[in-house]
Amino acid sequence: LRSSSQRTEQAEEEDDHRAEADHRHNGLLPRPAAAASTSGQAKMAKVHPNTAPSAVTPSPVVGGGQDGAVLTVWRKSLLFNCDGFTVFDAKGNLVFRVDNYAAGNRGEVVLMDAAGKPLLTIRRKGLSLGDHWLVYRGEETANPLFSAKKPVRLLKPAALARVSRCGPGGRPCAAALEVEGSYSRRCCAVYDERRRRLAEIKRKEAAGGADFGADVFRLVVEPGFDAAVAMAVVVLLEQMIGSRRSLIKA
Repeated sequence: LRSSSQRTEQAEEEDDHRAEADHRHNGLLPRPAAAASTSGQAKMAKVHPNTAPSAVTPSPVVGGGQDGAVLTVWRKSLLFNCDGFTVFDAKGNLVFRVDNYAAGNRGEVVLMDAAGKPLLTIRRKGLSLGDHWLVYRGEETANPLFSAKKPVRLLKPAALARVSRCGPGGRPCAAALEVEGSYSRRCCAVYDERRRRLAEIKRKEAAGGADFGADVFRLVVEPGFDAAVAMAVVVLLEQMIGSRRSLIKA
């Protein structure tokens, strides 16, 4: 009798479930609400909608890109216990990464592509007066590509940094890039020796006009300029005048 009663109750429950499903299908009962995302997840989705690697790097490393690029730069590493940057293209695909472990070697900063391949390495130049950095291809330790210095503001108040291409022996060439504006306000630009604007750092606003603050900003790269070099300039500015602790330990 007990077994027969259990089967009867089970059959009634199944009938109730089927009836409820029919009512929902016909619009007589509301469908269950989807689980609400947390505010942190919503912010992550706004900053980087797609963390999959980008199929194409915006431009070749240390070479002129044919097309320009509008990148979103996030002053945050996607890895736990890391400082760095995460960079996305206009479609939300991951393009560049900088991941510096807090307990690791912080004498250099490595700019990587989305897959983790080293593109450029920034190292502070030893035994030099003032702020002086060298930029190398990949993880090489000889023959730097660029030399970067923080200029004397009394001579050029608007100048933030001067980046020169290196010749034989790592000596800076005459032609140089200059960064002018305010990095702390995320409003500055990179110019060549002819005063042509090559890249620009701008504040980024979310939908509805909300401001992301200084941690999320745009990097606009003009056609013909290497996006990786433009991002290296961002890393250099962070070392020279960043509002947070430097990625490179002094």
